[in-house]
Amino acid sequence: MSNTFKIMLIALVVIVIAATAYAFAAANTVPATNAGSGSGTISGYTISNVSYTLNTTDPTLLDAVSFTTNAAAAKVKIQVDTVSGTWYACSSTDTLNWTCDTTVGTQATVAGMDKLTVVATSN
Repeated sequence: MSNTFKIMLIALVVIVIAATAYAFAAANTVPATNAGSGSGTISGYTISNVSYTLNTTDPTLLDAVSFTTNAAAAKVKIQVDTVSGTWYACSSTDTLNWTCDTTVGTQATVAGMDKLTVVATSN
């Protein structure tokens, strides 16, 4: 076998391997996707008319917290005791006036209350 024939044979093998690899790579399909970056203003809510409802039998227990938001909200949760960390869900009939049941799970106590934290979102 001549050197030219060996070189041509090796070149042919390399071309066949490259073509096969290209055929597998060309068969990949990638769906269209969206990606991007953006920003928007996040403005807080103003909370007013805060009212605490004590338990009628044991006034050391807190039964509910009510308040008004200055703009419509879709989801609201509160925390009144930053040590225990319990978050209470709130409900509203008009998306502005909210009542939070602090008896669910670990009931809030007046002695444990150290800060009213309100987390609200519009969606």
